[in-house]
Amino acid sequence: MPIGSPHDAAALVEAIDAALPQTQCTRCGYVDCLAYAQAIAAGRAAINQCPPGGAEGIERLARITGLTVRPLNPAHGQEAPRQVAVIDENWCIGCTLCIKACPVDSIVGAAKLMHTVVSSACTGCELCLPVCPVDCIGLVPVTGERTGWQAWDDKLAHTARERYQFRQERAHHTEQDNQERLAAQAQLKRSASGQHTHLDNAALARKRRIVEAAMARSQVLRKP
Repeated sequence: MPIGSPHDAAALVEAIDAALPQTQCTRCGYVDCLAYAQAIAAGRAAINQCPPGGAEGIERLARITGLTVRPLNPAHGQEAPRQVAVIDENWCIGCTLCIKACPVDSIVGAAKLMHTVVSSACTGCELCLPVCPVDCIGLVPVTGERTGWQAWDDKLAHTARERYQFRQERAHHTEQDNQERLAAQAQLKRSASGQHTHLDNAALARKRRIVEAAMARSQVLRKP
């Protein structure tokens, strides 16, 4: 399915995305695997920018797109054995920054409590490393000498995609709820402000009537 063919663009993006390992590591230069797939389909990105997919991943993308196989671009990293993150419990301060950075919700914990990594869900994306303020996160190889798709498989990729999509949907709903809450608060403030204005106007009108009545009485008393 070469780029520029009459095949539906969405189907091409879907096929490319399905051939990516779904680690969501951003090493390709895009925010996630889907964005990279869209860029390849549009001709904006090369097929050799995914270190987790390695050489086999490039061959997969070449078959789908009709583009020529080329070596992995070293500017995006090197093909290597799969690793998973491990948190040193003695140093973790419970800041939750790694939890927020993990694209597949593989880190669990709470504020001011020790965090831990669910190794079976970790994609080895490394996004948790730079955000840790105490450098308590390390990476441990788990596939021996196997690299790329030899260290990964379609089932793991499918699970990683589902976890990432679920996290994205949750974040969207959370943001939507926050916007609705802020809008409701703003409406309450406007209503309260309007009510106060109404009360202030009523009080002024009452004072005006009292003053006018007093002046009227004074004028009556002054008449001969």
